[in-house]
Amino acid sequence: MFVTTHHKEYGSKCRILGLFWVMAITLNTHVSSEKTGKMAKKETYDANTIVALEGLSAVRKRPGMYIGGTNVAGLHHLVYEVVDNSIDEAMAGFCKNILVIIHKDGSVTVKDDGRGIPVDVHPKYKIPAVEVVMTKLHAGGKFDSKTYKVSGGLHGVGVSVVNALSSKLTIEVCRDNKRYQQAYKRGIPEGPLKQIGKAESTSTEITFYPDDKIFEEITFQFDVLATRLRELAFLNKGVYIRIIDERSGKEKEFQFEGGIQSFIKYLNANKNALHNSMYFQKQKDDVALEMCIQYTDSYNELLLSFVNNINTTEGGTHVSGFKSALTKAMNNALERFSNDKTKKMKLSSDDCREGLTVILSIKMRDPQFEGQTKTKLGNRYIQGMVDSMVFDSLSTFLEENPSHAKEIITKLMMAARAREAARKARELIRRKSVLESTNLPGKLSDCSERDPSKCELYLVEGDSAGGSAKQGRNKEFQAILPLRGKILNVEKSRLNKILSSREIVAIVSALGCGIGDEFDIKKLRYSKIIIMTDSDVDGSHISTLILTFFFRYMKELVEQGNIYLAMPPLYLVKHGKKRYYVQDDKEKDALLKKIDDKVTIQRYKGLGEMNPDQLWETTMNPEHRSLKRISIEDAVEADRVFSMLMGDEVDPRRRFIEENAHLVSNLDV
Repeated sequence: MFVTTHHKEYGSKCRILGLFWVMAITLNTHVSSEKTGKMAKKETYDANTIVALEGLSAVRKRPGMYIGGTNVAGLHHLVYEVVDNSIDEAMAGFCKNILVIIHKDGSVTVKDDGRGIPVDVHPKYKIPAVEVVMTKLHAGGKFDSKTYKVSGGLHGVGVSVVNALSSKLTIEVCRDNKRYQQAYKRGIPEGPLKQIGKAESTSTEITFYPDDKIFEEITFQFDVLATRLRELAFLNKGVYIRIIDERSGKEKEFQFEGGIQSFIKYLNANKNALHNSMYFQKQKDDVALEMCIQYTDSYNELLLSFVNNINTTEGGTHVSGFKSALTKAMNNALERFSNDKTKKMKLSSDDCREGLTVILSIKMRDPQFEGQTKTKLGNRYIQGMVDSMVFDSLSTFLEENPSHAKEIITKLMMAARAREAARKARELIRRKSVLESTNLPGKLSDCSERDPSKCELYLVEGDSAGGSAKQGRNKEFQAILPLRGKILNVEKSRLNKILSSREIVAIVSALGCGIGDEFDIKKLRYSKIIIMTDSDVDGSHISTLILTFFFRYMKELVEQGNIYLAMPPLYLVKHGKKRYYVQDDKEKDALLKKIDDKVTIQRYKGLGEMNPDQLWETTMNPEHRSLKRISIEDAVEADRVFSMLMGDEVDPRRRFIEENAHLVSNLDV
């Protein structure tokens, strides 16, 4: 799923719009309402299991150290930290239902039916254990291996950090047939823990208000939270998670009895699978591995890795172990199917992951992550352990399923041949650039500035619009690259074919940072890459094709916020000597209500209809233009949407169009 940040440059603070920009729709998620099953055997969980290491003194001064930042991502991280505690109870076998509510007043409630945080007096701190958990860093049952064998909230700072970064927080605990409550203000108790009634069951309920003195934005996004909760439901088979947004009335519930096998099915719903998913469970010492693998006929890899439910987006030792095992297992299988022509062929790690979708989830004690945000696993011994478990599992599957193995190996051999062809194509592009002394395509009108941080490149639809843009631009810092027609759909092509596309080679050459394995963002020649197409369906299609290319082959440009969409006007409204440029029918209708009927309306069907001075004034002048900045909010959803919109499967795309046709406006027929 993509987020477009829509703003006037040099203007007010950007507003995040959420969801995939092409049709601005809400992506539906399949849900199940079945409740989870049995609870685990009861164990002792009281004040003696709570170990405290530090206080909260540094959290408000340096919140980024604990939640990654004070932006929108950091805001939502608060909810994840509280939910992680509930998930830890679920992994320990004591919680089966989790509820998240976004309230109209901006607060969030997280409630679970776990054991309830202990309320008896802590032997060292002489205050209730729940208060220790809420006010002391590194405090909680995570440090007592008898209480939690594995845990996502590894450092034990989660809920105390949420408390410190909330203007108000209330916790209610039900246990021992009693209900307790305590309130906090910016991490400081407003009074002692009080018993407020009786209880028939156990639970923990936390309601918090993010502190507007800390966060740049305090508005929670339903779809962002739902994405993470859906992920947790996949990873924790049978756990029932429900999210309610009282502001909009939206509601979703997640429960997947198939666990990560259901996850694979969800991810590959818009792809053509080559075989039934391979599912493996392995245990070695204190490390439990769960893995699901499926190859499709696509050319893109999707590898999602988790440690104790934490999404390790930067990988780590467990991912390195997986890749090594996969490559060895596939090369061993290749030897069994090889002939005289292929016996010398060797599959690379990249070859083995073409078209691969994999969920790799491990549960372990004492994982060592890089930073509190936990994006990369560092435990060295895990690499060899995962390598061994994955290699044994894959080798057994490939030997016992020769027909599936042959189909997979055939695909991977084609990938290896394509890789060699792509290498030769890249080498040819490199030699040409050396011979021509620059890496710039002939139709690029470059800017005079040589500092990339000050430069921007417009990718313009058509030669006509490109001509107007060249005449209207500021030559000092704006470069123009006209593109002829619709570029190649990279979703349906391997890299060797992509590198034979004239328009894509022109983009790669102009940017200067390479492609695929040779991509190096440090060599990027422009800090802003602005896609400028007509305000119609064809223009949206061309934008989507370009964006698909960046997402699949230059993903870091999207992740680092280098990609933008220009927002050219659809109408020019003249009222006397005044001229108004508006971008859609809604904006036009609102304007017409404010002025009288003596107006002239001109509708632009394309950028080529604008004079150079009009194009500069409306779309290219940094003092007046509007841009949409593209960033990845949900990589899983983005992958699914691109596969649906640009892939081979027709039925999912047809359903998408039928369900969302009412959202399309300004359709030229």
